[in-house]
Amino acid sequence: MSIDDVALRPVAEYDLPLMERFLTDPETAAPFQWFGWWDTGRWRRRWAENGLLGDDGGHLMVVSGTERLGFVAWRKVKSTPATWYWNMGIGLLAEARGRGVGTEAQRQLVRYLFAHTTAVRIEADTEAENIAEQRALEKAGFTREGLLRSVVFRDGRWRDGVLYSILRDDMV
Repeated sequence: MSIDDVALRPVAEYDLPLMERFLTDPETAAPFQWFGWWDTGRWRRRWAENGLLGDDGGHLMVVSGTERLGFVAWRKVKSTPATWYWNMGIGLLAEARGRGVGTEAQRQLVRYLFAHTTAVRIEADTEAENIAEQRALEKAGFTREGLLRSVVFRDGRWRDGVLYSILRDDMV
């Protein structure tokens, strides 16, 4: 697989079991996305409602040809009654990590959101210990904005996070 082959596409119904592994299998979500068992039907309900593509956020599959590598997601954050921006994230299967897939998928999602919405800001956050994701965000054009102290509770303790953003004007 080449990074040039990485693409985003809408979630199909047959993708839902793969996505649900991030909610039901600690090994799939490890090491930074396992928060215990949660509502495993939430994505199925949203998919039935809108195909996981709505005005307030969405999900797209990360693929290389027919190989499913994970998904990207975004949600609307209202900063004032009249303004909003996107917060985005990614979940990749272990076999897709460390190969540049996350960088490319996040780069494509940024281009997609800026091309199809009026947002001027997209942010992403990750745990301070997740150095690989920090590098991927920086390679995708994001700027580190700062440390968020004790922002994530995972595996029995509070953990610091790091906030990144990219602005429409940052795009070249």
